[in-house]
Amino acid sequence: MGEVVALVDYGAGNLHSVHNALKRVGANVTVTDDPNVVRAADRIVLPGVGSFRACAKGLTAVPHMIEAMTERVHVGGAPFLGICVGMQLLATRGLEHGTTRGLGWIPGEVRLIEPADPAIKVPHMGWNDVGLLPHARDHQVFEGGEAYFLHSYHFVAERAADVAALTDHGEGLVAAIARDNMVGVQFHPEKSQAYGLATLSRFLEWYP
Repeated sequence: MGEVVALVDYGAGNLHSVHNALKRVGANVTVTDDPNVVRAADRIVLPGVGSFRACAKGLTAVPHMIEAMTERVHVGGAPFLGICVGMQLLATRGLEHGTTRGLGWIPGEVRLIEPADPAIKVPHMGWNDVGLLPHARDHQVFEGGEAYFLHSYHFVAERAADVAALTDHGEGLVAAIARDNMVGVQFHPEKSQAYGLATLSRFLEWYP
């Protein structure tokens, strides 16, 4: 059956479409809210739609899930992918509906998109470019292209080295982050057609 990919189920919404996209690129996916399954998985995917606060509360409410993810990713070295709010949860904190603690795996905070130009609409919705930064051009998961975005809040990383790609929506917004065996995408690979499926496929073949 090959490697097991644990798709973490914490009531975050877009599980079905992410599951189908992973299956399309050949992943052996297990949708799970069982921390023991996550501890045994070869790779972990954390999806997420909605508000940072709701997603953080949902994840915290699954007994021992955060501990299992932390152990598998930080001690066991399993490759990890966060999608949309799943990526944002890697931050230190989110500022949506007050301040909410994130996982703190990649230092930074998640803030409202506030364009200087009033003609730039929020949320940032639709197809937009994913531009790799020079230091990330050799990263095995990411390539430049065009992906589908839908978000009103954006990840502001403390370290420039953790930002792999930007997209332009009145300013440069983080499109992808990467550190060690962790990657995250602000766009929705499951809605990004061939580009999104190729991104998921590269994640499955990535051995950091």
